[in-house]
Formats: sequence, C-alpha cells, structure tokens
Amino acid sequence: MSRTSIEWLRGARLKDCRTSGATMGTRYTARFVVPEETDVQAIVGALAAAVAAVDAQMSNWKADSDLSRLNRAAPDGWVPVSANLASVLVRAGEVGRETGNAFNIGVGELVDAWGFGPAGRSCPRNTSTGSPACRPLDELLEVDLPGRRVRKHARVALDLCGIAKGFGVDELARVLDRHAVGSWLVGIDGEMRARGCRPDGSPWAIALEAPEDDRRTAMGVIELGDAAIATSGDYRQWRVIGGERISHTMDPRTGAPLRGAVASVTVIAPTCTDADAYATALMVLGAEAGRDHARRQGLDALFVTREHDELRKVGTGLFASC
Repeated sequence: MSRTSIEWLRGARLKDCRTSGATMGTRYTARFVVPEETDVQAIVGALAAAVAAVDAQMSNWKADSDLSRLNRAAPDGWVPVSANLASVLVRAGEVGRETGNAFNIGVGELVDAWGFGPAGRSCPRNTSTGSPACRPLDELLEVDLPGRRVRKHARVALDLCGIAKGFGVDELARVLDRHAVGSWLVGIDGEMRARGCRPDGSPWAIALEAPEDDRRTAMGVIELGDAAIATSGDYRQWRVIGGERISHTMDPRTGAPLRGAVASVTVIAPTCTDADAYATALMVLGAEAGRDHARRQGLDALFVTREHDELRKVGTGLFASC
C-alpha cells in the first residue's frame, strides 16, 4: 500500500508532495515540489510503476522475474530481457572489471549457501571447506544491449542486491525529470538521490546511519544536491555461525562472506546505481585497498571500521576530513 500527502507551501502557489510504498522487500519514498496546476496523481502513479517494474525485472525472490528466468536458463542460449536489466548487467560487469572482481553479481549460489537468499537455508553448507572464487562476470555472461538479450557461457546464479536498489532510485529520479520537476529527494531504504533543494531553499539533508545492529542512530548528516548516496554495511543482514559474525556480503575473490573490520561504506556518486555498486565493491576491497581505489576513481567514500569495539571513520573526497 502506498501513502501520499500534499502540503501547500505558505506564500507560494506550490505543493510539497510526499509519497511512499512497498518495493524490493522494503519501501521507496519520494518528496517533490510542483506548481499548483500539476497532476500530482499522475506523477505518483508513474513513481509506483517505475519501482514495481524494477522489482519485477531484477528480483531473485520472484520466480517470474527477468532475473529468475535468466538464472534458470541453460547456458549457450540467448534469453530475452528488459532493457533495464540488460543495462544493469552491463554496468555490473564494468564495475567488476574496474575493481578486480571485488564486485561480482554472480554470487547467487554463495548467498543461498550461506542462508541469505530466497532458498531460505537455515544453515550454510560447505562452511568448513569454503567455495572457489567466483569467475569474473565477463567469462560467464554476454550481454547484447541493443538486442535486449543475454547469453550465459556457464551455469551461474546472478544476484543484484548490490545494484538493483540503486537503479530503482535512479528510475524514480528519471520519472521526476520526465515530469520537469526541479526539486526532489527520492530513495529506497538507505539509497538516496536528490536534485535542487528543499521547499524552504535549504539543501537536502541526509542522515548517515551508524553501523549498529541493535538500534537506528545517526552518526552524522550530509547535505546532498544533484547527487546520489548509498551505503553498504554488515549491520542489517548478518548471522552468527560457529560463534563468528558473518556478513551477508560475499567476497567473490574468496568465495566466502566478508569477515573484515569494515562495518560500512558510504559512497556519493552522480547516479545511485554507481553509488550502490561502489559501496559494495569498496566494502569487499577493505578500508586500505578500498580507500586507494576510491581516490584513483575520484569517489567520495566514507569507511567505518570496528577497532576494539569502537567505530573509526576514514574517508576520501568530501569525506576526507572525517
């Protein structure tokens, strides 16, 4: 069920609109300012349709999604997919190449094996022997972007949890841009993107969540304008196995969940697709190698690490002074 509210701005013939609804196992939100005569319900409907389409295309929890069909398909045959899914697969491959396989969407079997996927396993398998490293996506997948089709070169289960929400946020942004809305803030869970400013003229303020699993608290606030922000962390989805805390984020290079000291990584980028993917990749790379990569790519990234039960923050770009 979606919720929508409209507030008239004092002294102006403008409406401050807010809407939200369920998607991708969480909720999307949108706040935007439009002139009095604007058909708000048309925008609200388009926003809901946009995230519903992404969920239907990229969810591995829906048996009839494009992604699930692709995962079930046998190797060597072309599989028709949506333009959205094809573009996300291409971008995922690019980030994977750039980060030395630290970002790899071919981790679906690992995610399932460790109990974090739709298979719903109550305990992991092969935890003592581990799993082989994931092959680079280029070796497994061929994407024909103009033809909107994909061919697998080997059996692989794709998981888009590290990029699909970011793409969904970008789809919300594209809806508002198509309707010529100049000021908005959209998000899915903690992934956000903004344009313009708040109704009172001040910048959009985004709270940075502290990586604590027993409560939701802010460790700071950042002003966001014409950019996107995303965070990857180990504090929302995790398990204790054999007395050890196991993150839901898989390291494709080792074939196992992350066990490092990095609690979260936040990235600011022009698009939320990139912010989402890079946050996951830098988390896998770790604080030192991740920070070096962020500097080389000119990324604004904040790393929060756990050291002796305390949180330590280091960053690059806009976060360099943290």
